[in-house]
Amino acid sequence: MVESGLDVLRKEGAKRLRGQRIGLLVHPASVDSKLRHATDLLSRSNNVRLKALFGPQHGLQGQTQDNMIEWRGFKDYKTGLPVYSLYGKVRRPTAEMLSGIDTLVIDLQDVGARYYTFTWTMLLCLQACAATSKRVVILDRPNPIGGQRRQGPSIAAGYESFVGMAAIPMRHGLTMGELAVYFDQRFDIGADLEVVWMKGWKRKLWSDETGLPWVMPSPNMPTLETATLYPGFCLLEGTNLSEGRGTTRPFEICGAPFIEPEEFAEELTGEHLVGVTFRPMFFKPTFQKWAHRLCGGVQLHVTDRDAFDSIACAVAVMLTARKLYSARFAWKRPPYEYETKILPIDILAGSPALRIAIDKGAELKSILAGWKPGLRAFERDIASHLHYG
Repeated sequence: MVESGLDVLRKEGAKRLRGQRIGLLVHPASVDSKLRHATDLLSRSNNVRLKALFGPQHGLQGQTQDNMIEWRGFKDYKTGLPVYSLYGKVRRPTAEMLSGIDTLVIDLQDVGARYYTFTWTMLLCLQACAATSKRVVILDRPNPIGGQRRQGPSIAAGYESFVGMAAIPMRHGLTMGELAVYFDQRFDIGADLEVVWMKGWKRKLWSDETGLPWVMPSPNMPTLETATLYPGFCLLEGTNLSEGRGTTRPFEICGAPFIEPEEFAEELTGEHLVGVTFRPMFFKPTFQKWAHRLCGGVQLHVTDRDAFDSIACAVAVMLTARKLYSARFAWKRPPYEYETKILPIDILAGSPALRIAIDKGAELKSILAGWKPGLRAFERDIASHLHYG
């Protein structure tokens, strides 16, 4: 069984934090192997003086259901500690927030996709702590979709945003600890950084092979199956297609009122994508795009997750929607994740190239081939930063 960074820290009695005044950045999935939350464990430790709590997008308690909903800080009812929001008017912890602590402990479960904003909250915390001479300790966790595969394009200069502040591919294959070390060295942050590495994790492992429990890291990430599809199907947030938010299967179903399910599924099946089957269906979202409207679309059933490429699949969905329903398919307009001018699809994809290719009706194979040089360069860049083999 894999031991997370939190499990390792707990077994050590949090000795590496002895005498420190601690700030803790967590969310609902910040639990140990027995589902005990990091806040409870550290607040009860004799070696730690817990002084403040911090929460990322969706809140410390996962209380903000939809994306792009800001939240305000409050006083924690269990510990009486101040809770600071890092998703609102402030996304980088201020010197005032950090003033009462010596060390910021970060324990966030990522899902292995560039647009998942917890990664960028961590990066901003590294920068803020370096600027204020605060120590940072990362409690590492598994990449739930494994650490062997990297897919999708990187980010072009000028297209950085809160869904991608560094040039990494859509599916990056790294853990939060590895990303922290990479960012610190790549951007010359100079953080006083320590990673509590996992024990027993191997890059080939999926979340359900680790022995660790699955807890939703955000409200629309209910299962590992959702996380498997997310690196590709988050791209649909940049279109007028529903990505399944407002249903019980976010990112596993997609569609719109103008889509005829049988036609759509047949066309997608003709792409001969590996590891997935398309089931035609109707659904009605309760919120977000097309709320309370009957949508036609498909549910994606992943049949071979090791061979499946969610990004290629999502691109095929957008190409098919553009081909079959060119008069109705559209790109969503800004604002999106604090960007008010650039199209959402362009900041998600990292440049206008994907949008332009889809509008031109490019072949899927040519789009995927164009990403290979960048992926090879990233593999070389991160080779020395891979802690887990």
